[in-house]
Amino acid sequence: MFWNALLLALREIRRNVLRSALTILGIVIGVAAVIIMVTLGDGATRQVSSQIESLGSNLLMIRMGQHMGPGSSSSAPPFSLDDAVAVGRDVPSVRAVAASASQSLTAIAGNSNWSTSVTGTDNAFFTVRNWMLESGRQFSDSDLSGGRAVCVIGSTVRRELFGSQDPLGEKIRLKTLSCQVIGLLQSKGQSSMGSDQDDLIVMPLRTLQRRITGNQDVTLIQVSIRDGESTERAKADLERVLRERRRIQSSEQDNFTVRDMKEIATMLTGTTQVLTALLTAVAAVSLLVGGIGIMNIMLVSVTERTREIGIRLAIGALEREVLLQFLVEAVVLSSLGGLFGIALALSASVGLAGLLGVPFVFNGGVVLLAFGFAAAVGVIFGYFPARRAAQLDPIEALRRE
Repeated sequence: MFWNALLLALREIRRNVLRSALTILGIVIGVAAVIIMVTLGDGATRQVSSQIESLGSNLLMIRMGQHMGPGSSSSAPPFSLDDAVAVGRDVPSVRAVAASASQSLTAIAGNSNWSTSVTGTDNAFFTVRNWMLESGRQFSDSDLSGGRAVCVIGSTVRRELFGSQDPLGEKIRLKTLSCQVIGLLQSKGQSSMGSDQDDLIVMPLRTLQRRITGNQDVTLIQVSIRDGESTERAKADLERVLRERRRIQSSEQDNFTVRDMKEIATMLTGTTQVLTALLTAVAAVSLLVGGIGIMNIMLVSVTERTREIGIRLAIGALEREVLLQFLVEAVVLSSLGGLFGIALALSASVGLAGLLGVPFVFNGGVVLLAFGFAAAVGVIFGYFPARRAAQLDPIEALRRE
């Protein structure tokens, strides 16, 4: 009985191809919109997570002041190199500590110039930030202790100053300082905050302090925690050590901020997930609109085929058989819309993911859920027209012209 109803449904769909295509268009758009929104949202979430992870593993960042905004550290005393040494010595869960100071400068090489960020630090910087060298070398002990004029550059600085030329051994002028390029960092791209991570020059901290800033200030301490250790516990230990060193009384607030990058990652991924859920809910409304379209067409079909229904009932067809025929027809329409919607969504998601620069993340569960929801729409919105057809009076139906 079911297969006979399915064949009848396919026959009716073939008889009115254009009307059937327009009917399922709402389902196609609804299913495609839901899958595209979820796929792009998952891709954005994964990209944010990977960008946060690229900043460093188990990374804690210690800044001056209580806020991360501009000018937040104006009233807070800077850190010293001894503070970073004390953190590495007195906090047992620390794997590496990098003290650094930064300044925005214009770098000049030959006839090219580029405004960039110059960071003074040591080799621990590359460890805590998970930064590998594409070519060249890190700083030697003599570079660090003697404050030599050497530097490692990011790929953006290399592109703007040297183009495709190999920068190793070349000179870059920063104010009155001429430093030699000894290394090139691997590219990391943009951060989750939209800044270019590759737009930087790294040099020994003493070189920056002596030749550029003219002071011994450390503006940022970056700490990498050992795998398996609790970052919350390490954060508490860091705050305790720094409060002691900065002589902060128990009644006073901290004049520094310890930021756990995992907390920032959780906040950003949570935001993208909420936005994805909202957009998916909006897209799902089009499925309901498509369901209403199916109900409308099925009611029209019942009206057009009233005499056919009367003949079937008159020669012995049961009400449940007529009900099943029209219900199957509605489900077939919605299922076809679901299949076409899935094909459209997957092809569009691949293209949009590449266009937006986010990874394509296939979510089989969402695809199955969207298809199941489309079939359910056919059942729900097709039941009323099917029930109306099954309850027709055969005599009255045969009188219809």
